[in-house]
Amino acid sequence: MRHHSYNKEFQFVREPENFNKYTDREFLQYCLGGTLYMPGTKDIRDKVLNHQLDVTSFVMDMEDACAEEKLGEAADNILSTMDFFADKIEEGILTIDDIPLIFVRVRNVEQFKDFVSKMTSRQAHVLTGFNFPKFCSENALEYLYTLDATSKRLGELLYGMPILEGKEVAYREGRARELLLIYNILRPYRNMILNVRVGGTDMSSIFGVRRDINTSIYDIITVRDALSDILNLFIRNGEYVVSGAVWEYFLAYKEDDINDLIKQNFYHSLLKGKAIVNEAIDGLLHEVVLDKANGFVGKTIIHPSHVRFVNAMFSVVEEEYLDAKQILDTSGGVIKSKAGNKMNEINPHRNWANKIMNRARAYGVVKSENSILEIVLGKTEV
Repeated sequence: MRHHSYNKEFQFVREPENFNKYTDREFLQYCLGGTLYMPGTKDIRDKVLNHQLDVTSFVMDMEDACAEEKLGEAADNILSTMDFFADKIEEGILTIDDIPLIFVRVRNVEQFKDFVSKMTSRQAHVLTGFNFPKFCSENALEYLYTLDATSKRLGELLYGMPILEGKEVAYREGRARELLLIYNILRPYRNMILNVRVGGTDMSSIFGVRRDINTSIYDIITVRDALSDILNLFIRNGEYVVSGAVWEYFLAYKEDDINDLIKQNFYHSLLKGKAIVNEAIDGLLHEVVLDKANGFVGKTIIHPSHVRFVNAMFSVVEEEYLDAKQILDTSGGVIKSKAGNKMNEINPHRNWANKIMNRARAYGVVKSENSILEIVLGKTEV
């Protein structure tokens, strides 16, 4: 897999690197980008086989996107999908590099145990891991113990991605204690945790609110406070990568719209709240700007048209790449940036620089902010 591979004409300052499920975790955790959620009943085999997806990571969902009466059908479909990809690898038609990072969101601990009991090693070979919904201190150990035991039984490293979204995290009075409990439970299993994910929609529903197409998740103050506390604990010193909350709105756009936009100062328009593509895409772009500013990397998405925008937004601008490189190449002190417009404090900015360099490896380096939208050009299925 490689981000932006649909746009072979775009000239990067630094090309994105290839990755697959066996890539070192310290880099792979930055590579998920826009992770597409889809019902576990969906058949995506031919699209992957024929390289028709821009998606580099997706989740086959057996929780919210799957009706309870369809749960058995979804489980069977996911297992047969993994068999299909394993067959194509054995036949030499696909390689592991052609397979997106595939995750399965289970419904609960009991259903997780039942599902993995049916898995084989060849299926695990093409699966990257599992999403654990409503992850909390009460179910965490069962999820993690089962994940570890399954990986050992099948001889394949399978990653876990806990989703922090339940009342235990949403309610202010117990949140600090709950998050600290989760953090300490995760510590022995850290090498099996690829991302920590957040459930903005689930937490909003707890308070009976929902952001509209012109509102970001950061405008919902009850959810914003919970996200702040999650980031405060989990991204300290780059220990975990935390992915941003889902954006719920989508509208079709035309390639001609994007061609016109790249002639404008797109990033300036975005920051000033001016119209760019349409309300749904503009809202997504604005929220990703806030995600990045707050330390999120990647985002849950529910429509394939969002993939290119999210991944393009996580590419690194040359100026910040040069700043990061300068910081990491300098032993200490303070130094004027290459652009001559800011001060780079070596030790205070080192964590930031490490994150920038990992994003540069995953999403590439572009000349300027206005270049970001150019990456999106190309045919897409909406």
